[in-house]
Order: sequence, then C-alpha cells, then structure tokens
Amino acid sequence: MSHPLMFTEDDPLLARVRTIALALPEADEKVSHGRPAFFTQKVFCYFGGSQRINDEWIAHDAAIMVRPDPGDDPALRQDTRFWVPAYLGPSGWLGIDLDESTDWQEIAELVDASYRVTAPKRLVRELDGL
Repeated sequence: MSHPLMFTEDDPLLARVRTIALALPEADEKVSHGRPAFFTQKVFCYFGGSQRINDEWIAHDAAIMVRPDPGDDPALRQDTRFWVPAYLGPSGWLGIDLDESTDWQEIAELVDASYRVTAPKRLVRELDGL
C-alpha cells in the first residue's frame, strides 16, 4: 500500500530544506511514507511529520524531523518549539515546525548535526574537509 503524498513540490519551506540537506556530501532525497526524506545510507532529515497526543494525530506538515547531536539533545527537549514525532520519537528523533519566522541558520545546524549522527564516518570526514 503506497502512502499519499503529504507535500507539494513548490512548497518554499521544502525548497529551503532541500537546499540545506542536499548540499551535504552524497545526500539524496526520496519520498518515504508520503514525505520527503533526505539520506545517505540512512535518513537524516524528514520534511513534515506528525505526533500523537492523547490518541489524537497532530500533523506537522511544515516541519523537519531530525536526530539531534547527543550532547544537544537534553537542551532541545526542554525547548518548547520541539516535539517528539510519532514512530521516530523512541529512536531519538525530534521535530520542529517551520514558518516565516524560522531561523534558517538554526535549521541548517540541526540538519548538519543529524547528518553527522547518521552518515558514514567517511562522509563526516569529507564534510569536515579531512
């Protein structure tokens, strides 16, 4: 059973996320469960997601989901802008919504950190110019 697409190709927020994610070494994009997913050997960023609160599904269509750096994780979990996504949350993923006030430098740092957590070591060395 295929999932319906839950994004539009011309979404300007998705375009910004694509620019950030696809600039990383050997990063690529695929559609997974109806949403854009950025990956090397493993996914490091999803565009859009959802969470389940009290048996109610809450869509976050303009958001990213990332695996934070373990050192930053505790502080990010205290930040009320972040939410724990359904399905991926137990594996350490966090989501943050995007809008007109988004700090794109922060988003780039979150995507970079998630890439470093999930990418092969050789690609992280390439990213660092080593």
